[in-house]
Amino acid sequence: MKMLLSHVASPLGSMLLVIDAQQIVRALDFEDYKARLHRGLREHYGDVELMEIPAPTEIVWALDRYFAGELEALDVLRTKTNGTELQRRVWAALRRIPTATTTTYGRLAKGLGFDDPRAAIDVGAANGANPIAIIVPCHRVIAGNGDLKGYAWGLHRKRWLLEHERAMAPESEEPHTTMLPGF
Repeated sequence: MKMLLSHVASPLGSMLLVIDAQQIVRALDFEDYKARLHRGLREHYGDVELMEIPAPTEIVWALDRYFAGELEALDVLRTKTNGTELQRRVWAALRRIPTATTTTYGRLAKGLGFDDPRAAIDVGAANGANPIAIIVPCHRVIAGNGDLKGYAWGLHRKRWLLEHERAMAPESEEPHTTMLPGF
């Protein structure tokens, strides 16, 4: 299978964008996770021939707008992934999580129709196998206790994305308190 590979700059590091001939995003990974990208492409598509091209303007423009603060800019991008039925269901559900919000693995599992609390483990594994960073926002899924838990591209990136989307307060920001005289 032939796919197209581009390098895209981001505030979180250089990214590798893989699209098909119709400019549908098949993978978006960080360059420092290049081996993960190639492993995922082989796993989902078999023998893939990558041809390097300049990144398509529409996709770069949407990513740039997102990083500039227009958080819904990525909604227009088309994605398509191969994977198990559960993975594809989870990845589709991730695209429906609104910006500036988070959900938990358990709530995501319930939203997909699973009643068994252990299903959150399978949903978490599918979430972690997401091949399309940022556009398919797996970073918006956190643990039930509010912890960030894992992120395939590093917790520092997950935190940055959630802070950027205002889904969590910046780490350096202390809670604001007003001191009244005499108290």
